Parts: sequence; structure tokens; C-alpha cells
Amino acid sequence: MVFKIVILSLLLIVLISLGSALAAMAKGDKSDKMLKSLSWRIGLSVTIFILLLIGQATGLITPHGLLN
Repeated sequence: MVFKIVILSLLLIVLISLGSALAAMAKGDKSDKMLKSLSWRIGLSVTIFILLLIGQATGLITPHGLLN
């Protein structure tokens, strides 16, 4: 259960980071804020992907089909 909460928290942080980059872009601010925000989003997305692979390999996350 804790693993799923961590994944959901990271997804929420990714969305916040994406919103921050959108706000910086909408203001026309081409500073480091937008670049840093998008860099954080990419890094967190890769981290989530790796955590999902580890979770499936260790059995923390079990795949299920529609017909089960």
C-alpha cells in the first residue's frame, strides 16, 4: 500500500511541475524556471517508470487482466 502511495505522490509532483512550466511559458518567461521544471518532470517520470518495473519484479504490483 505504501508503494502505491509513493507512486501516486510522485505522479502528483509531476503534474505540479508540469503546471509550473505551463505557467512560466504562459507568462512568456523563458528563464531557467521553465527549464528546471521540465527537467524535474522528466527525471520524476523516469523514476516512476523504474519504480514500477521494480515493483512488478518484486511482486509489490501484480498485473491483472480484464477477464480475471
